[in-house]
Amino acid sequence: MAYYVDIHPENPQLRLVNKVVERLLRGEVAAIPTDSGYAIVCTMANKEGLERIRTIRQVGAKHHFTLLCHNFAQLGQLVILDNSEFRLLKAATPGPYTFILRGTKEVPRMTLNPKKNTIGVRIPDHAICQAIVSALGQPLLSSSLIMPGDADPLAEGWIVNDILGHALDVVVEGPVGEEGPTTVIDFSDGNLVIAREGAGDLSLFV
Repeated sequence: MAYYVDIHPENPQLRLVNKVVERLLRGEVAAIPTDSGYAIVCTMANKEGLERIRTIRQVGAKHHFTLLCHNFAQLGQLVILDNSEFRLLKAATPGPYTFILRGTKEVPRMTLNPKKNTIGVRIPDHAICQAIVSALGQPLLSSSLIMPGDADPLAEGWIVNDILGHALDVVVEGPVGEEGPTTVIDFSDGNLVIAREGAGDLSLFV
């Protein structure tokens, strides 16, 4: 069964955060709360972890993974942005938005969309999530924890643990910001396309 840990939602205990980070650095896969439901995460270069996430989510090679970033400086090293995209992302982050953009050489090729060389990026507005990414010192590879057949990600840690404790290494208990999925903004073809309407204010993009 997974290591189940309850982290304070406003003042995450560094000792517990570091335990999660140690496990991630060992190649483990975790479920963590974000500002938009739960996400399954592993380190960016963890090929086995990526395949485990695909298996749990039951998604194929074309699935867009998302890199959870600590700040805009970290995000900017991972994707190619023009000036208008830069301004929009700067205005919308942190928040429950995922942006699909062309990846840079800093992004492991296995995580990119095989046809478009794109990756999702976002900066969560969530204390626990931010504490983990900050302590890790690198982005987390993630996918919203949406079970097959469902439209929204799981939103409570104890439910995640009941359903997936056998398939995960770590489950972090903590409240999510919103229960719906992120809003996905796709720039992969050079234009702004709202690929999925979810959490957050859509007026920023229309």
